[in-house]
Amino acid sequence: MGTIELSIVELLTERGLTEADLANIPGIEEEGASKIIDGKVSAIRLSSLAAICDALDCEPGDVLKYTS
Repeated sequence: MGTIELSIVELLTERGLTEADLANIPGIEEEGASKIIDGKVSAIRLSSLAAICDALDCEPGDVLKYTS
């Protein structure tokens, strides 16, 4: 069975942004940003995904990575 991972760290790096910038996105808490950066997230709310996509000017497919 495959897994779905978040590629947010890569997107932040490409845009020259930090964990603090991620935590400043409306709807993303500092603790949540830390878990995302550390890869310790097993689920993400669609509203959080939408907020990240709005802030990083990307599509959900840019954030989610499927690995088989």
